[in-house]
Amino acid sequence: MGIFCSEEEAALSGCALCPRGCGVNRLRGERGFCGAGSAVRAARAAPHFWEEPCISGERGSGTVFFSHCVLGCRYCQNAGISRGGGGFEVGEDELAGIFLSLEAKGAHNINLVTPTHYAPQIAAAIRRARGRGLLVPVVYNCGGYESVEGLRLLEGLVDVYLPDFKYWEDRYAVRYSRAPRYREAAAAAVEEMFRQVGEPVFGEDGMMKKGVIVRHLMLPGALYDSKRILDFLWKAYGNRIYISLMNQFTPMPGAQEFPELQNPLEQRQYEAMVAYLQSLGMENVFIQEGGTVGESFIPSFDGEGIIR
Repeated sequence: MGIFCSEEEAALSGCALCPRGCGVNRLRGERGFCGAGSAVRAARAAPHFWEEPCISGERGSGTVFFSHCVLGCRYCQNAGISRGGGGFEVGEDELAGIFLSLEAKGAHNINLVTPTHYAPQIAAAIRRARGRGLLVPVVYNCGGYESVEGLRLLEGLVDVYLPDFKYWEDRYAVRYSRAPRYREAAAAAVEEMFRQVGEPVFGEDGMMKKGVIVRHLMLPGALYDSKRILDFLWKAYGNRIYISLMNQFTPMPGAQEFPELQNPLEQRQYEAMVAYLQSLGMENVFIQEGGTVGESFIPSFDGEGIIR
């Protein structure tokens, strides 16, 4: 396993890359909650145009969708790869080549989607890609259920952090994502991310080069939970980070047992939360307009950019 530094190898031999701290030895084939082994699995690598404007730009964000996930979200739009384990195995050198290929296609950045459980392998691949000339920023696009120790493997390698902050109350985190103590983990993760990359930096083209964008997907019936998350982020960071307030919740088959998740978020509820952000004085905010709900925004996980 000479491609890893000692910290990365230790992280895989006693896995604690997420707050679950399964402790499994993935180098020996053991698997924890997420289902990931020692080899990276990915399902798609292609320009993506549905991120925030400063991430997607005009040429798209070079997204790599990884298989498996440390969360168990019952409303996940990518369940086929997050829980189903779809995708294709790629080595670290091949992953570095995928990053370079996306840059060659004109992507503004490399966007790592659901990367938490592969942080050691990704760190090794980024180092290889940088050594081979990769210049565009690297975006870490995650669910927010991170361990600080795992994030520290990426220090100096990730330029933009794009985490979710899904829940404030533990009852929602456990009910919908099987993720106990989510709030504490997400708060510590955002703090570590901000420590690493600091306040937003943009290029002349308006693309983010450094910084943190925290996403919050509003859920039907959990409006007060949303308010408490936004209050916390405003008090802790003010306008030193960006907030992306999302209204695109789509009822999914995996959430059929939850009656409250069988309908999209009402537009009036979303508009009320946007107005609340404005009343706080938040300036660095991305909001979504109508037409974002629906499975048409879910890409095909057919191995594009992965299989050759």
